[in-house]
Amino acid sequence: MGKSKSRIFRRGANESIPRYSRQDALKDTIKSLEEHDIKKVTNIITMFGLNAEELLEAGASYEAITAIKDIFKSWNF
Repeated sequence: MGKSKSRIFRRGANESIPRYSRQDALKDTIKSLEEHDIKKVTNIITMFGLNAEELLEAGASYEAITAIKDIFKSWNF
């Protein structure tokens, strides 16, 4: 494959994957906590290594954090 074609493929792959920052992850985690989507919460926490303090500072409720405290214990965050 030529240089141009491989560059076009890489550019297309990079543009199709949206940028997902740590702040976006915090917002999505809090939203998923409110919707009781524990599987999504677990996936985001383990992917980004979020801890309880960060979630509380971002606006999560204390009750929601204590409900998922086992996730933090199992991953040693």
